[in-house]
Amino acid sequence: MKVIYIASPYTLGDVAENVAIQIEAAHKILDMGHCPVAPLLSHYLHIHRQRPYQHWVEMDLALIPKMDIVLRLPGESKGADGEVALAQKLNIPVAFGWEELWRLL
Repeated sequence: MKVIYIASPYTLGDVAENVAIQIEAAHKILDMGHCPVAPLLSHYLHIHRQRPYQHWVEMDLALIPKMDIVLRLPGESKGADGEVALAQKLNIPVAFGWEELWRLL
């Protein structure tokens, strides 16, 4: 079972829709028999108690070194691009889409 981090847009566009897209991706990864890490679920933590944006970014970046693969979903996102850059720096495979993820698995 691989641990797969989902990197995708959050603040650009409709935040609720962005979270829903990541949740659907997490379910797809579960259906594939792997363990998703869906950092946008922190959206619900933020609703309960707000923290500075940078806090969430630092928390997400702390997860990347522990991942087997990073899945980059489409859409403009400085945060997701930063997550991908860190994964690449650490030689963690990055899949740019579902077909590439299947090849990596």
